[in-house]
Amino acid sequence: MPTASKKVPIRLPERTAFTDEPWHHYLTIDLIWYVLGYTLFHPWVSWIIVLCLRAQYTAYEALEMRIAMGWAMLMSAIGIFGIISDRIAFGQPREVDLSEEVIVITGGVQGLGGLLAETYGMRSANVAVLDLKKVDEDEAEEKGVVYYQCDVGDARQVEAVAAKIVKDLGPPTILINNAGIVHTKSILDTTAEEVEQTFRVNTLSHFTTLRTFLPYMLHERRGTIVTVASVLGYLGAANLSAYTASKAALLALHHSLRAELAQHPDAKEIKTILVTPGQMSTQMFAAVKTPSNFAAPVVTPAEIAKNIIRLIERGESGDVALPLYSRYIQFLGILPFGVQHILRRLSGMDNVPLKPALNATSEKQHEL
Repeated sequence: MPTASKKVPIRLPERTAFTDEPWHHYLTIDLIWYVLGYTLFHPWVSWIIVLCLRAQYTAYEALEMRIAMGWAMLMSAIGIFGIISDRIAFGQPREVDLSEEVIVITGGVQGLGGLLAETYGMRSANVAVLDLKKVDEDEAEEKGVVYYQCDVGDARQVEAVAAKIVKDLGPPTILINNAGIVHTKSILDTTAEEVEQTFRVNTLSHFTTLRTFLPYMLHERRGTIVTVASVLGYLGAANLSAYTASKAALLALHHSLRAELAQHPDAKEIKTILVTPGQMSTQMFAAVKTPSNFAAPVVTPAEIAKNIIRLIERGESGDVALPLYSRYIQFLGILPFGVQHILRRLSGMDNVPLKPALNATSEKQHEL
């Protein structure tokens, strides 16, 4: 277990700092939805309105009282239904003590993975990072993280590193599959080697890490598996064919994983988290401007990391989908094809600039 004598601030990826944007730039549908969730749509607040009306001696038969009580009961019913639904789907949360967890993160030198690794390292958790990029010992000690140079697309390398992790830190109990590579090319310009590389890193590596680390979790009868996919796995996009296809495969893999764990007798406390972010504020798509920052805001890696950490430490399964449209984008397929075409044009999702490949050691991955 590494001992970190010195802690350094987390280095956020570019474009995550405060800017000189006008105030209304930060007024988004996500912010409005968040505020409503803790006010008008919150059951407790709804009942407070009822109590305030009663404090004014409002009769139960009064129209405003009936509306307030009806709304409060509706919000309470929705909240209870959500809790019951989660328990049926995912079971009871598991107990999480970071001092007893061993966290493995692929592609964790920079970007979202690096942010997660440094956050847990600052909290003295046992963190192992698998990445192609080599990190010097002094930097690793400062961050409180153990780095293993490894190509996650190579099964033999992953198996060899797994043995070292068990020896150095203990059996892994949390796996965050974050590594990825992007080739921003058209289908005709994408070579067979680039397609194979994309699937090897983005998709096949998940099979490798699951086959390698899941047995340790089953032996411990506890664990959490995080799959970092993309909202584009539901949609596809021009000039990102290999990337979006590999992310679509991850969506199917994650659902299959959940189904298999639900049937395994030793997996009752192994939780799964699916991450499907929209456009993130990293460098690759910095040139792509969202057509509406209100309806489709750009999210920061810090926002995604915060929600992942929240679910992990609560011991819960679930989905992390930001911004708001990412939660419902899969329902786009039920709309008429003409409407789908118009929405794609308005969203600008197919206006991805052509650039060289970006791999797991760069913070330019998982932009969409």
